Amino acid sequence: MKIAVCIKQVPDTANVKLDPETHTLKREGVESIINPFDLFALEAALRIKEQAGGEIVAVSMGPPQAEEVLKEAIGYGVDECLLLSDRAFAGADTWATTAALAAGIQSLGDVDLVVCGKQAVDGDTAQVGPGIARRLGLPHVAFVKGFREVAEGRLVLERQMDDGFDVVALPLPGLITVVREVGEPRPPSLKGKMRAKKYQAPVMGAAELGLTPEQVGLAGSYTQVVKVFAPSASGDRRMLEGTPEETGAQVIDALVDNQVIMLGS
Repeated sequence: MKIAVCIKQVPDTANVKLDPETHTLKREGVESIINPFDLFALEAALRIKEQAGGEIVAVSMGPPQAEEVLKEAIGYGVDECLLLSDRAFAGADTWATTAALAAGIQSLGDVDLVVCGKQAVDGDTAQVGPGIARRLGLPHVAFVKGFREVAEGRLVLERQMDDGFDVVALPLPGLITVVREVGEPRPPSLKGKMRAKKYQAPVMGAAELGLTPEQVGLAGSYTQVVKVFAPSASGDRRMLEGTPEETGAQVIDALVDNQVIMLGS
């Protein structure tokens, strides 16, 4: 089985701050890491390979330094990598991002399964995985939390829902996005780390992927992020003290004073 895993280099959200003047993320001096949800995608791919055999290829779109996360993926046990890097990709929204990633996956030949994390922590859209599936014409299942069967031509999956989970059969080739419940990521192996030190990922740009400048980056995007900002504290705030009965009465008085109508039994 040939498995493609999409991973993204993101800033470590624990250290991200906003520039108060430009209203953009401060990336200087902030460590970049593998998108945490993509670590679960890597683990899912490795578990499937252990059962079905085959090859795992990690694919990432980003600047040249994104090769760092691909090298890290080699340490976890990925067989090969592909870096999609081109100045033309800058400013891409999820629509333009899926155009590049889908073309990159197509360049790998016959891929049986594409695995993505459910979302990226810097965008939180959860659109890229399903978007790739749509562009490639693949059936897909989102929010996969477990595997019941890994067989030739299909997977039987557990899909996380608000009230439990569904059991879904996915014909292959197909695409899945996974949640953390799929399994705790294993640590990188010493053998993998040694290989990663010497590994150089092949790089493809828009031209090599057969994409025009109008299809990628800012030019190929339907949306733009105009400003990122932290909401300012506003409004009247009161600290309520006392027993539960006393604070409950204070809440009721406050709601009445502000003419808020409560409906209840």
